[in-house]
Amino acid sequence: MTSDRLQRFGDRLALPLIAAPMFLVSGVELMVAACRSGVIGSFPTANCRSTDQLDEWLTTIETRLCQHEAQTGRKAAPLCPNLIVHRSNARLEQDLAVLLRHRPEIVITSVGSPAPVVKPLHDAGALVLADVASIRHAERAAEAGVDGLVLLTAGAGGQTGWLNPFAFVRAVRAFYDGVIVLAGGISDGRALYAAEVLGCDLAYMGTKFIATRESMADDRHKRMLVDSSADDILLTTAFTGLQTSMLRPSIVAAGLDPDDLPARGAIDIARDIDVGARESRPKRWRDIWSGGHSTSGVTDVLGVDDLVARTAAEYREARAHDPP
Repeated sequence: MTSDRLQRFGDRLALPLIAAPMFLVSGVELMVAACRSGVIGSFPTANCRSTDQLDEWLTTIETRLCQHEAQTGRKAAPLCPNLIVHRSNARLEQDLAVLLRHRPEIVITSVGSPAPVVKPLHDAGALVLADVASIRHAERAAEAGVDGLVLLTAGAGGQTGWLNPFAFVRAVRAFYDGVIVLAGGISDGRALYAAEVLGCDLAYMGTKFIATRESMADDRHKRMLVDSSADDILLTTAFTGLQTSMLRPSIVAAGLDPDDLPARGAIDIARDIDVGARESRPKRWRDIWSGGHSTSGVTDVLGVDDLVARTAAEYREARAHDPP
């Protein structure tokens, strides 16, 4: 970790890694396991059905991590809620209030300008990282005073960016000296080390954490990732209106033709609450599953401890072979 902003975490991180926040995948068990293993655990606050449940999740996670510290004498890696700051998030103010009470060490903002939430989060002691998918968005987030930028690049699962990670990181590093997190295509410890060499402080790993025993993903989703490769990832706007990386086999299983999908956002599964005759229709994220280019690196379903240990061994080997 090169950034001074991350030094507060000292030796609490086994790897410069964030378990990416994933809709309907990242939950209490995954967060506890990731943080205990020395990886920053992040989850979308939208994974909670209500603000009250968000409060319950945070309390449960914090309690279990405190118990871990008491039992082992080791402080866990930080927990990092992911807050949707777009005006369409009707729970934004309420969820923010819960976060301010719990005082998380890191918060990631997504889908909109972080400007309105930066000061209150800073006042609560949190580092603020902002998701960005373009140079202009990176510039605006930096101007808003965030502590770090999560660069959403081509190859990330779910709603993704389009820029090449090499070009994106170097372009942002030319004007920004804060924390940079690379999101997209991190499949093992060697790729993680490469992200550091490129100029990043941290990286997301998402797809491989889907295929863990602790994730909330459907077991069929996990097995499909094991059986698939990067060739099975389809970039499409049909389901969300935004560029989204989805698993072709899940589209086929839902009775759709991945090579003949309707126009941008035209498939009527945008709402995850169906009634009446719509009940049998496929639902986004429940039946149409995401995956990133790192799907080729998913070879089995592991426990989080085993995944982190394996990634750490790969990372150490990559560092050891780095030429002087």
